[in-house]
Amino acid sequence: MTTSKKLFAPRFGLAYQINQETVVRAGFGITYDPLPLARPLRGFYPLTVGSNFVGANGFVPFGALSSSPPVVPVLPSGPSLAFGIPQICCPDISSGVITVPGAASVRSPGSGLLKRGYIESWNFTLERRLPGSFVTSIAYVGTQTVHQFADLNVNASLPGTGAAGQPFNIAPFNRGADTNYWQGWLNANYHSLQVAANRRFSNGLMIKGAYTYSRAIDWTDDDGWAGLTWNDPNILKRNRAEAGYNIPHIFNVAYVYELPAGKDKKWANSGGLASAILGGWQVNGMFSSFQGVPFTVTASGASLNSRFNTQTADQVKPVVKKLGGIGPGQPFYDPTAFAAVTGVRYGTSGRNLLRGPGVVNLDFGLFRHFKLTERLELQLRAEAFNFFNTPHFNNPSTGNRNRSSASFLQITSARNDERQFRFALRLAF
Repeated sequence: MTTSKKLFAPRFGLAYQINQETVVRAGFGITYDPLPLARPLRGFYPLTVGSNFVGANGFVPFGALSSSPPVVPVLPSGPSLAFGIPQICCPDISSGVITVPGAASVRSPGSGLLKRGYIESWNFTLERRLPGSFVTSIAYVGTQTVHQFADLNVNASLPGTGAAGQPFNIAPFNRGADTNYWQGWLNANYHSLQVAANRRFSNGLMIKGAYTYSRAIDWTDDDGWAGLTWNDPNILKRNRAEAGYNIPHIFNVAYVYELPAGKDKKWANSGGLASAILGGWQVNGMFSSFQGVPFTVTASGASLNSRFNTQTADQVKPVVKKLGGIGPGQPFYDPTAFAAVTGVRYGTSGRNLLRGPGVVNLDFGLFRHFKLTERLELQLRAEAFNFFNTPHFNNPSTGNRNRSSASFLQITSARNDERQFRFALRLAF
């Protein structure tokens, strides 16, 4: 394996002021994937050799401390388990060739040049100052990943061939386990419209708002050592679909507002009881609303009989109706829109076809400032996260995405973000 020594990564930026209220900004840059090669390769044989010592059940230990060590190739570790867990001996590398067990998963970048991935990023922004201390901007932001690192399981079998059809499950290899070719061979892209409106803090009020409309496309939902949904060379391009992390619509607005009462404020500024009661109050919060993330509808792979390829369900209705049900017996989507696959073929539904439930959330805070001296200020904080205790549900579990499940397309869990209160004292000096 060789690596390039010519990783050119330029960056360019431009800012142009059209007039006193309007500015145009643009930029482009290339960043190389900083992934250290040891991370995706360290967990596989022969770099990592493991052994499991398992008891009969969860209540029975593997063995007594006085018993003899298990009969495995070990380095000297003493006459009994009391001396510690036996060390597994490393493979014999004296010949320069290591025989890989057929049941051990492997990952290799292969010979030749390692294609180090890189990300191209660009943006074009129009920014304008408006009355009322507001600054707005509208931007096109995009990225493209080139030579994204990922696995291709070259030991996957074609439909109907099962384990016997695995390319390396023959002599002299006799391999039934994953055999991953790891290389920078994929690509991904992201395009978005980003709109923002910000009011700088003045007269006791600050507002920050943002909206993003985006679309991300990839082959697999991770960078580094992710596997594919389908490793069949005949349908590899079917992996390319909406990214599992893509959230098309995201809206956020945050605010800080100081009550205009008390010393140096508009009302109740002359001191006395009214100033003491009404002065120093501040409310703040953030409202968020965004769509859910996609998921894939799977099916039993019994009829497909293909190792290391995922079976998806047949989509039998042109439009999958969203029912919005939550909980047992209440499907989120119409389950009759999908059917199991009985033939030796892949299902018709694609990767990341459906989208899970979105999120609406409000965080709220109430602060009180007490001026103790010229230099000391005490702040009392009361904050509520998820103020209205709105449940935010997960996608259907992996099992409930399978057409053969009795709970097909049912959502039975929620995020652990129930309403929380936090109280604090802060002394500033």
